[in-house]
Amino acid sequence: MSSGRTLPVALAEHAAALAGCRRCGHDIPDVVPILSQARAPRVMLVGQAPGKTEVGDRRPFAGRAGKTLFRWLERAGVTEAEVRERVYIAAITRCYPGPSASGRGDRVPSPRERALCAGWLEAEIRLLRPVLLILVGRLAIDRFIGALPLERVVGRAHQVDLAAFGVPDTVTRAIPLPHPSGASTWPNLPGNRVLLDEALALLGAAFAEAWAPSDARGTRRSA
Repeated sequence: MSSGRTLPVALAEHAAALAGCRRCGHDIPDVVPILSQARAPRVMLVGQAPGKTEVGDRRPFAGRAGKTLFRWLERAGVTEAEVRERVYIAAITRCYPGPSASGRGDRVPSPRERALCAGWLEAEIRLLRPVLLILVGRLAIDRFIGALPLERVVGRAHQVDLAAFGVPDTVTRAIPLPHPSGASTWPNLPGNRVLLDEALALLGAAFAEAWAPSDARGTRRSA
């Protein structure tokens, strides 16, 4: 960030650039500028892609999957209003990918779409340097932690080196969650419900730490 430019200004400029993105060459680019109400966020949530409802509403997680996600986060002790005010909500890709060919849920963004869109997320990581990452769904988990079974990653906190995103000497905490879409049956299996409960308990403690006064957090290692 250039000298004298505040984070809200930098985020507004970023959102304006994102709104004009045409990298994928979509005929009708349904770009949802991911600029939450948060102006000094220390926490970043990364999802998969906007859904059809988000295109019309112009807010991330505005549809049915969002309702499920916010119910989960309420169990971690934060309301939807608090999340939208204090958490920067991003995604692996920023255009609605369209419905799945199966008719169940949305299409998963292609590897090409993910690669072309990656720079937006990387820029946000460099701007925000989040102390906590909430990774929602398979694509976000793969991007930050690796392609591991959900049973091995959900219910645990992970350390992510942000050097790959252009932030050297900074390690942040990441807590994965399964995708909240109704198309996913993973959260409904008994053993997986236990892992989700454990993840939400970790999130509750992580939120409290991330939002504690700076003197209570101690000194954080940064670039």
